[in-house]
Amino acid sequence: MNRTDFLETDALLDEEDRAIGEAVRSYANAELAPHVAEWYESGTIPIDIAIGLGKLGVLGMHLEGYGCAGTTATAYGVACRELEAIDSGLRSLVSVQGSLAMFAIHRWGTEEHRQEWLPRMAAGEAIGCFGLTEADAGSDPGSMRTHARRDGDDWILSGSKMWITNGTVAHVAVVWAQTDDGIRGFAVPTDTPGFSAHEIHRKLSLRASVTAELVLDDVRLPASAVFPDVRGLKGPLSCLNEARYGILWGAVGAARACLEEALEYTLVRTQFGKPLASFQLTQRKLADMSIAVTNASLTAIQLGRLKDQRRITPEHVSHGKLANVKVALEVARTARGMLGAAGITLDHTVMRHMNNLETVSTYEGTEEMHALSIGRALTGIAAFR
Repeated sequence: MNRTDFLETDALLDEEDRAIGEAVRSYANAELAPHVAEWYESGTIPIDIAIGLGKLGVLGMHLEGYGCAGTTATAYGVACRELEAIDSGLRSLVSVQGSLAMFAIHRWGTEEHRQEWLPRMAAGEAIGCFGLTEADAGSDPGSMRTHARRDGDDWILSGSKMWITNGTVAHVAVVWAQTDDGIRGFAVPTDTPGFSAHEIHRKLSLRASVTAELVLDDVRLPASAVFPDVRGLKGPLSCLNEARYGILWGAVGAARACLEEALEYTLVRTQFGKPLASFQLTQRKLADMSIAVTNASLTAIQLGRLKDQRRITPEHVSHGKLANVKVALEVARTARGMLGAAGITLDHTVMRHMNNLETVSTYEGTEEMHALSIGRALTGIAAFR
């Protein structure tokens, strides 16, 4: 019996999807896991790991052409699961690169944008970021203040973006801005005069990840920089839906890692002359955690099937993100308690996962916004305003 895949849910995956998951797990355990506690403690991550991830084939892996692997959506989800089993920051790097920046360029950019950026981004040679969120426009992106105006054939961008993963290491930023023609997207090379990025420090969560504020001070761009065929929030929300899909898989990996460590620890840690795992209260916690991880895995696999069948809806993704992150947080918190004082150190993974999941619960749509999305689907009534 696989004690952390109690109902053998991986048997529901296609053989190729399982093989991709095993390859990512092996790479992540060998190349990333030994260093992640140090990266977390130092509050940084070496961006050159993107080259290895590119060789592994996980950057934009679910996209077609331009050096991308063109895998199933389920395979991409399994890869996210294995990366987040190590750390949410690793999955976040891959999600922002592939499901936000690369997807935006692939879906909404021009052919010139695709040819210029996607092959290098798939290889990890160029990093992308996604500029949507602002300090005063999080759950309500339509109220963004960043704007772009025409000046002859050029565009002039002004404003700022906040909480931007990969911001200070990116070579290209996908920036969304208000225009006289609605919200538009732009491919902005980060070496353009007037563009700057400032790293956000003193984070207590998602520390093995680069987070930044982007400042656009009259950034002049040619007419070719704009995404030609999308107006309004349709563009950025389509990208967020891709990223949220990866998150709901990633949460399974974080929860599974916490269950694994809690089980291993309680089997060897003794109190009152016997292992902690022999106590009834401990076994009940382990049973509840196992059920939670299994249910989250089943949710992710079903949503992967729906996405591969092109039947998935944003509300489906909201269900998965809300449910899976919520249970992953509960599993992480329970595991942290089961490890006692040891659980607060970086010698173990559980509190690092717990802290990271606090951020994962908030970004790409808060718990409240996803609940309202599901509520609208059930009732036909929008309660956002």
